[in-house]
Amino acid sequence: MGFFRSEPRTVRLESHDAELKASRAPWSLWADGFGKLAIRALQIIVVVTVAAGIIFAIQSLTLVTIPLVIALILACAFNPVMNWMRRRGVPSMLATIITMLAIVVILGLLGWLIVWAVRDQWDELYAQALAGFDDLVAWAQSLPFEFLQPDQVDEWVATFTDFVTSAQFGSGALAGVGAVANFVTGLVLMVTILFFFLKDGPQMWEFLLRPFRGENYVRARRIGDKTTTVLGSYVRGTATVAAVDAIGILIGLLILQVPLAIPLAVLVFLLAFIPIVGATVAGILAALVALVANGWVNALFVVGVVVLVNQLEGNFLQPFLMGRSMKLHAFVILVALTVGAVLGGIVGAVLAVPIAAAAWGVIQVWDGPDLPARWARPKHPIES
Repeated sequence: MGFFRSEPRTVRLESHDAELKASRAPWSLWADGFGKLAIRALQIIVVVTVAAGIIFAIQSLTLVTIPLVIALILACAFNPVMNWMRRRGVPSMLATIITMLAIVVILGLLGWLIVWAVRDQWDELYAQALAGFDDLVAWAQSLPFEFLQPDQVDEWVATFTDFVTSAQFGSGALAGVGAVANFVTGLVLMVTILFFFLKDGPQMWEFLLRPFRGENYVRARRIGDKTTTVLGSYVRGTATVAAVDAIGILIGLLILQVPLAIPLAVLVFLLAFIPIVGATVAGILAALVALVANGWVNALFVVGVVVLVNQLEGNFLQPFLMGRSMKLHAFVILVALTVGAVLGGIVGAVLAVPIAAAAWGVIQVWDGPDLPARWARPKHPIES
């Protein structure tokens, strides 16, 4: 009996010795809760460092990265047109040329409308702006308290004149010439990349998928298809919404006889690609032009037209065209706009939302056609 009682004690001693040896192992410091926290912190530091390096590289190569992203988004937008022509036997080169010519015609038409309208009404608007400024100065001088004196106005005008004729303004003008040169270079690069994306996009994507095998290949192809769909649908839907907004506001401006109605409508169309902020800026500019040209009553009517059109677009047209799959929360849109504006200015603000929508679309198909990534799946239904 003593023999049978001594075996459990021997087992316990061996187990205790094993635990003691394990506790003295070098890696045992990382096995407890604090060690796991330290490992997670190191992982986060590595990820943040890599992300900062990528952002720094993008900012250093904006002359290449921004045209590349714009060309990719435009290629996704015109991908259905290219597929439609390819299915009907149109050679890829001819289909690309037709698409590029259509883009040039659309952009050229918009530019011609802006130049024609501005040249036709600029003298009248300039005279009205000067008269409005004189009326504002006269009103300020008629106030019972000293708000604005003629000497102050003359001093401001002299200061502005001195700045325009100074060497500082000249250096700024030279910097502006450099910015124009960079813009032209980026535009040429974007057109060239867009041409190759439209012509050889499917072959390029297949080349990038060569390293993947099995499930990884299926996932990569699924991610590519989803990204193309989301970016294309976003651009086409936003362009349609922007066109409807521009036409509605144009009709309102023409009825109210606001000068520069066509350039303002084109500006509304362009600013509509910046969600939330763009519509507000366009409405403010239209109201300011109406205020200078036709008075504050007309400006209030313009504000009413802008608000009405934006409400119809936000509540009816946009949900129908954009769909729930590309619908982002307003908080996410604001954060994406802020990050994009900080990293890339106005162009970054325009590109931030479609990139965020594409990223969310990729997450939604990470584990399957209708199966989001594990961490992004809802754990329980949320009551709205």
